[in-house]
Amino acid sequence: MRNADNSVKRARKLRREMSLPEVLLWQALRKRPSNLKFRRQHPAGPYVLDFFCGDASLAIEIDGTSHDFGDRPARDAEKDAWLKSQGIRTLRIPATEILKNLDGAVTMIVAQTEG
Repeated sequence: MRNADNSVKRARKLRREMSLPEVLLWQALRKRPSNLKFRRQHPAGPYVLDFFCGDASLAIEIDGTSHDFGDRPARDAEKDAWLKSQGIRTLRIPATEILKNLDGAVTMIVAQTEG
């Protein structure tokens, strides 16, 4: 999976500007639940993944309300299709779910790494 230079620069910027749900999830995932390694704001081809587990080929995308409007649903579907063509599964979690039930979200992510 080649990374465009632009994706790397954008990933670095996004690491500095993470949303509250992303920060909370990163604090949990960086502790390596079930001994899994996660990366945050990981460049993947023309895209930047919110979180990525290489061992499980799993992308985790945190979706805020903006993902429901305008061209975002189509762009998200295009991104998911591209990731699938690269052998990467995508798990989309609403940002509100992270804020309401962080432990449940982490449990769900770990369960997805096994499947």
